[in-house]
Amino acid sequence: MQKFATVEEYIGSFPDGVQEVLRTVEATIRAAAPAAEESLSYQMVAFKLDGAPLLYCAAWKQHYSLYPATEALVAAFRDDLAPYRVEKSTIRFPYTQPVPVTLIAALTAFRAAEAR
Repeated sequence: MQKFATVEEYIGSFPDGVQEVLRTVEATIRAAAPAAEESLSYQMVAFKLDGAPLLYCAAWKQHYSLYPATEALVAAFRDDLAPYRVEKSTIRFPYTQPVPVTLIAALTAFRAAEAR
């Protein structure tokens, strides 16, 4: 497994289309939680709020994922998450669909409230 030193290095390691998706997700999370600090953790893009984990984002071959999908988050967004694969604490979004910016912003805001 390749080790990355920066978020930009991580994102840059993927094909152009995946990079565009990751940058859109990254910008959406930043806009929804401007106080969050971005870094790499577990070789994924990580956002922390007041030192507590907010969201992680990782790219995979067929999808990108957001973590953690807490029980409360999944329950609150059950209908919105229905088109996506949700398992354990992971939400999987396929590259074949547009990035659900509004949903990701809402998930970020919900997680920010949970983190506080």
